[in-house]
Amino acid sequence: MVGNSGSGKSTIARALAEQLGVAWVELDAIYHQPGWQPLPADEFRARVAAAIAADGWVVDGNYSAVRELVWARADTVVWVDPPRWTVMRRIVWRTLKRTALRTTLWNGNRERWRNLLTLNPEDSVVAWAWHRHAIYRHRYAAASGDPGWAHLRFIRIRSSADVRRLLIQAGHPAPL
Repeated sequence: MVGNSGSGKSTIARALAEQLGVAWVELDAIYHQPGWQPLPADEFRARVAAAIAADGWVVDGNYSAVRELVWARADTVVWVDPPRWTVMRRIVWRTLKRTALRTTLWNGNRERWRNLLTLNPEDSVVAWAWHRHAIYRHRYAAASGDPGWAHLRFIRIRSSADVRRLLIQAGHPAPL
């Protein structure tokens, strides 16, 4: 499951994994260590490799350090690609909610108010989502036509209706 921050990929990935009865592997939870420190690349790859050693799983995230590893074992890439305005509405609301409620994320990390106040994509998930939108569109459109990934089925999700169809096809009992 790939897509921009705030696109809905984690929500969809969790529901899909539950329906399929497989593990949900959230790459952010592996990568972001306490204090928002990144896991060293070798250890990140090793942990992801261990997580995808099972026969079935749903991986959620865009980390290029493990893309080839994950995609080599995958049969499908679900690309969550709603319009930018949808992503921005979701990411701002999610960040506000997480910050105000002091929601604990991965490894004790919490979103910070500066996520809403800075324009630097390295310091703000909101700015990151704005700047990465076109980059992800280009990346995954190119990947879907790349002969090197011909073994993968690419499914592009652009709307809530697309999400419902995906989950119904997977046998989800009720649309999200």
